[in-house]
Amino acid sequence: MKNILIIKLRYIGDVLLATPTLRAIKAAWSDVRVTMMVNRGTEDVLSGNPDVDEIVVLDKGSLVAQSRLIAGLRSRRFDTVIDLTDGDRSAFLSWISGAPVRIGFNAEHRWRGKYYTQVVQPVPGVQHRIDRDLEALKPVNIQAGSKDPQLRLTPEEMNSADQLLDQLAIQRSQPIVILQPGARYWFKAWPPERFAELADRLASDYGCQILIGGSRDEEALAQRIHEAAKSRPISMAGQATLKQFAAIAKCAALFVGNDSGAMHIAAAVGTPMVALFGPSNPAEWGPRGNRAMVMYKGLDCRACFHPTCERGELNCMKQLSVQEVFAAAAQMLVSGVPPSANVR
Repeated sequence: MKNILIIKLRYIGDVLLATPTLRAIKAAWSDVRVTMMVNRGTEDVLSGNPDVDEIVVLDKGSLVAQSRLIAGLRSRRFDTVIDLTDGDRSAFLSWISGAPVRIGFNAEHRWRGKYYTQVVQPVPGVQHRIDRDLEALKPVNIQAGSKDPQLRLTPEEMNSADQLLDQLAIQRSQPIVILQPGARYWFKAWPPERFAELADRLASDYGCQILIGGSRDEEALAQRIHEAAKSRPISMAGQATLKQFAAIAKCAALFVGNDSGAMHIAAAVGTPMVALFGPSNPAEWGPRGNRAMVMYKGLDCRACFHPTCERGELNCMKQLSVQEVFAAAAQMLVSGVPPSANVR
């Protein structure tokens, strides 16, 4: 194996959780050339990563652009493709690459399994997504050492984050706490009014400087929390790049947020955190590392997980009280280490 393509056409958190797979490949074969294909908007996760030689960004563009991509794949003459996506489009791209070895998942038992030379069989029980990705290396006899996600920050990126903190008038003398209220689906999000109450309690009891994170699409949500909280936390929603956010999280005293890409970024840079989980299982999607406290009620969400939730006021995120999240946050602020892996 000399020229390998890894495909991960998912979201920011998914790409970050795939980095242990990249590291395992390079540790086993240092001279192999690793190319990784990802969706537009997730590529910054991999910038500066020493385990990737090239990043190919997939745009959902015109047929002409797609044709060029396909022609480019074939011209690269990959000898191996490992598709970590578990999707139809990525399976097709694996096949069209012309690589003689094509490894992928087919959990839904769809026709795409015919595009692979070897389908990775599912492991019984719940498996963390990192471990699941690493299963794809068994056909090529690679085992992982470290399983922690990796995100590299340069001195320039750290300086850029410092400049943003200056623009936001953040006081470095106070511990910084990042609140991340957004989520891909509403039923994975803790109520914004509870984030506002939590901000006030952390500011009052621990003198914290509260920052609200989020994307441009979440600016209104961050503003809603800012206006509801008496402590007037500062919003950086829509203002920080991925690497700026990572650098700010790296120097923060605490991160409190929903299951999201931002949570995985904060975990990757070692930020103490309280991770709020609802319908998704932290055994599969939880943050890696020993500085995370997971809040999870463990309700069975299989009947209504997507696209909606039928529990109303009894939904899993609303069962997480401000008091228990504050108690977990206080524990992490004081020690930086959770008393146990999970809090229920």
